[in-house]
Amino acid sequence: MDTLKNHKSGKIPGTCCPCSGDNNLLSRGITRRKFIQVTGNTTLSIVALSGLSWQALAAVKTEDQQGIRRDSLVVKPVLVYSSPERRDQQSWRAWGGIQTEQDAKEEVARIGNELKKLQSLSDFPVQFLPISRVRGPDELDDIRDLASADLFLVYAAGGWMDTFDRLHKTGRDMIFFCRHKSGPVYLWYEIISPRYLRQHTDKPAITGVNDDDVVIDSQDELLWRLRALCGLKNTINTTILAVGGPGAWAQPEGVVPKLTEEKFKFNIITVSYEELGGLIREARADNVTADRTRELAEKYLQSTGTSLETERVFVDNGFILDEIFRKIMDKANCRAITINGCMGTIMPLAETSACLTLSLLNDAGYLAFCESDFVVIPAGILLANISGKPVFLNDPTYPHDGIITLAHCTAPRRMDGRKTEPARILTHFESDYGAAPKVEMALGQTVTNIIPDFAMNRYTGLVGKIVDNPFMDICRSQIDIGFNTDNKIIAGNMPGFHWMTCYGDYNREIGYALRRIGIQWECFT
Repeated sequence: MDTLKNHKSGKIPGTCCPCSGDNNLLSRGITRRKFIQVTGNTTLSIVALSGLSWQALAAVKTEDQQGIRRDSLVVKPVLVYSSPERRDQQSWRAWGGIQTEQDAKEEVARIGNELKKLQSLSDFPVQFLPISRVRGPDELDDIRDLASADLFLVYAAGGWMDTFDRLHKTGRDMIFFCRHKSGPVYLWYEIISPRYLRQHTDKPAITGVNDDDVVIDSQDELLWRLRALCGLKNTINTTILAVGGPGAWAQPEGVVPKLTEEKFKFNIITVSYEELGGLIREARADNVTADRTRELAEKYLQSTGTSLETERVFVDNGFILDEIFRKIMDKANCRAITINGCMGTIMPLAETSACLTLSLLNDAGYLAFCESDFVVIPAGILLANISGKPVFLNDPTYPHDGIITLAHCTAPRRMDGRKTEPARILTHFESDYGAAPKVEMALGQTVTNIIPDFAMNRYTGLVGKIVDNPFMDICRSQIDIGFNTDNKIIAGNMPGFHWMTCYGDYNREIGYALRRIGIQWECFT
């Protein structure tokens, strides 16, 4: 697995193997913004972090992440209904069981109980604002907390399209909930498709809302959609540190990072290897830092299921690098990092590989990736923010006999977000140097794999199960994934190169989130 050109040449590595606002960045010591020409008049904006000193960074106490940090999805429930008056010998009411003010009050109580239970079941942060009930668009003007919501959860019991139109024009996400048997039947159980989604035509006619946004009765169906939107909220506008600059596997310089800016609204902050090298030298010379990181390394190596099969100094140096990266991320007010030139450039500076360090950071709740490959990094951040679990960036092989091998040297050990999987600490394979974990992932575990394309137009998914943890002469953490789809179909739907893998089945959530940023999704099993 070779490198096309040295990083300093300005070419993109072809190896095998993320504070918003300029003022905030500048106030934190980020001193330079540069613009890279990509194509035509298109430019990639990058902020550089410089003037760093270990003495200043070490003085700032950083807290352990304690899992992946996610902001709450703020949901505004709105009950839309009518309270018609009887008219003699005329049709005076539409379908539905919510016809009076008393009916509406009882329905608000019912909704409140359901949302309380839903919140108790959620494995992601969600905040439900007070339920509002409206009979027409003018009554929306009296609701003061509409503007603070990320999502409108519309209980479409009655009313008319003008109310929905007003909500839609705010630009916020919308989910429609209609009752069939879970309570009094709703009018829009009948007419949500022909009246609203299709606007009296034969085709979908509302931008940004479609059949995926309609839930009938099911709280489970509602829950996974909320999980998806929470993950998307926490992914858009991510700030990520790119040590050595942003890249993309075997792609022209700047093109893919620019797509990341456009589609995912990422803010990329760079740290040069010159800056990093100075920090490493200063940190090593700091006896307090050196002693503390050695103690942390010893504790790690004494933990259950851990065996050391490389030189101990590589592990100690990996823990120093871990502390440096945490401090730099704190300086930049972010929780994501990636490394360019990790197949060689970092090794003479850190006197270890970055593999173990990235594994440690992921286990601690950061989002840490090798190779600075922005083809796959946004997918990994989205998957982590949806699942609340660490993700594994890996190299795929060729599918055959219902199996595909995935491997890399930077796997997290807390793949379920809690339990630490057994691991052998070996050298990084290609260099036979440094420290890299061979994580023994749980056999029989269902996993979601995201296969991003270079153009960020269409992602492929594969949901399968771990059937083996081999030990071949390839990257250290290795898993064989079993699947049921024909091998040729999988082989013909493997765009890009790197994959992202996560414990659990998040196929529906990924597709639901990607639709909102214009990326198609097709998943196989």
